[in-house]
Amino acid sequence: MIYITRRERFNAAHRLFKPDFTDDQNLKLFGKCSNPNWHGHNYDLHVTIKGEVNPETGFLVNLSSLSSIIRKQVIDKLDHRNINLDVDFMQGKYASTEMLAISIWEQLEPEVKKLGALLHRIRVQESENNYVEFFG
Repeated sequence: MIYITRRERFNAAHRLFKPDFTDDQNLKLFGKCSNPNWHGHNYDLHVTIKGEVNPETGFLVNLSSLSSIIRKQVIDKLDHRNINLDVDFMQGKYASTEMLAISIWEQLEPEVKKLGALLHRIRVQESENNYVEFFG
């Protein structure tokens, strides 16, 4: 079994909040991440896939194909967007990094299988100090 990780980047805004809470209640629960006028991050996305090396090619998958899938299914939908408002696969969900990682997995898993590999890990890093990893 071999593991390969592809890194992509995107910039996006979001707000953590409960719609039925007041701004003060949201501030107490989510801190400055509940700013009613949003806030943004420069995200790093690490997509790790796994499988067996193809003896005919010497690699697991064509990394250009993997990159294209990540861009089409995820990056193009997130980059320079508002996660709460603009991203189809985040509608009706909290715009937390945890939910983002799970939702990215759901977007990519079937497409990675079509390449002949398995999705192993999604890592979403929202800041220098914070990241989330999801293993399905």
